[in-house]
Amino acid sequence: MTSMSRTSTEPRPDTTAPPAISLATGVDAGPGKPDNELKRGLSSRHLQMIAIGGAIGTGLFVASGGTISQAGPGGALVAYALVGLMVFLLMQSLGEMAAKIPVAGSFQTFATRFVSPSFGFAIGWNYWFNWAITVAAELVAAGIIMDFWFPSVPGWVWAGVFLLVLTGLNALSAKSFGESEFWLSLIKVAAVVLFLIAGVLMIFGILGDNSPGLSNWQDREDVFHGGWVSIISVFMIAGFSFQGTELVGVAAGEAKNPRREVPRAIRTVFWRIMLFYIGAIFIIGCLVPFTDPSLLASGEADVAASPFTLVFSRAGIAFAAALMNAVILTAILSAGNSGLYASTRMLYSMAHDGKAPKIFGRTNSRGVPIPALLATAAVGLFGFLSAIVGQGAAYAWLLNVSGLCGFIVWAGIAISHYRFRRGFLAQGNKTSDLPYRAALFPIGPLLAFAVLILVIAGQNYEAVLAGRGMEVLSSYIGLPIFLGLWLVHRFVTKSKVVPLLEMDLTAPPGLEDELASQR
Repeated sequence: MTSMSRTSTEPRPDTTAPPAISLATGVDAGPGKPDNELKRGLSSRHLQMIAIGGAIGTGLFVASGGTISQAGPGGALVAYALVGLMVFLLMQSLGEMAAKIPVAGSFQTFATRFVSPSFGFAIGWNYWFNWAITVAAELVAAGIIMDFWFPSVPGWVWAGVFLLVLTGLNALSAKSFGESEFWLSLIKVAAVVLFLIAGVLMIFGILGDNSPGLSNWQDREDVFHGGWVSIISVFMIAGFSFQGTELVGVAAGEAKNPRREVPRAIRTVFWRIMLFYIGAIFIIGCLVPFTDPSLLASGEADVAASPFTLVFSRAGIAFAAALMNAVILTAILSAGNSGLYASTRMLYSMAHDGKAPKIFGRTNSRGVPIPALLATAAVGLFGFLSAIVGQGAAYAWLLNVSGLCGFIVWAGIAISHYRFRRGFLAQGNKTSDLPYRAALFPIGPLLAFAVLILVIAGQNYEAVLAGRGMEVLSSYIGLPIFLGLWLVHRFVTKSKVVPLLEMDLTAPPGLEDELASQR
């Protein structure tokens, strides 16, 4: 467990050279190590857009059509609303911990402090692997998207170019990452807002021809096609679409004023989800019949069949396919950019916490953990190269593992928050002392955890019922890997669950003085 902060009786260091505070673990880095610490370079607008961008991606722009085709517009709406509620509860849990202890290690640090070192070890490596593989997947997808404009250029060329660009942006500074993510997310938000406006105008017959109005919502069997079984199936898909909203917890470690900015970003997550996802699903359900075969397309290469493209085309926008291709490319690059950032910071944090080789805990003069960045980029390089040379099956397995890892990390957030609040109160504190308080405790984390167990168990229930062994193994292999990491680490280190009264609830030692200087 991390050490406690220095007491007030200890002589203060020279004010001209403040101590280096580890933004990975929240403890004093000690003398002589200022070059191995991150820097708080993310402003309020950066954090806001990182939180927004995490919720918007190809799951909304492309895969949403498939969910409507499978469960009908009403079924898809119910599934996305339920997942949105779960994510809202999780973000409240994360916000309470991240505002109190804003460190780059985030989930790994919280799991270590509030559950056990072994649980934190498994959560940290799972999260790093999740995003490192996701970066590789996004690079492959970017190559597919570029084929729309440059069909004669091999996809691997674009994958390599984008890997260099994203690595370069992350290597400059946390601020450069935040700035790039701000503009990439802004493009996605603008596309969704334009879609919502155009959709409403089309529903009322102001834009386009032959508006169906609300006729697609009149037949109950069509609105909820397939009943609860289809809704549950879509529920699993919707969960993948929302992965990335937790990025704000990692970014809190480099936010200029996390006590103010993290709660502000967390509070808006629910309304963004309601507006962007629920609003988009409703409009697509109004304007495109769920029986339209185009809605079955769900891959990045199916930009022409994207429900967004279909609606824009019917609104009379001639360049709809090119427009959405550019937006989807933006979403892919944003996901790759954020994934590279998040996995790099997680690896850096684990190195500082003794859970990864020490070399990954080093930073350059700008506060960027270059060794951790290069190691993560190397996974991305390996991933898209393996796909190019024809290792499709192996690559698909990696993606299945990483997808399940995201849900496991979310479950870890719920568990960590439940124990954090109990430990916080057990140590004589009051909830009024928290910079941000999750309003629905303990129902919030407990309900989110229960829903996540359902999501994890139901990843591919159809394959389980049909007895397709290899498909079942491919879908669920991430779970035994996580448990293996947890149990092996526990066996080797003999670590135990952290008692409530021994939890380390301290924030980075210099944080209060730093925030006071900004007022």
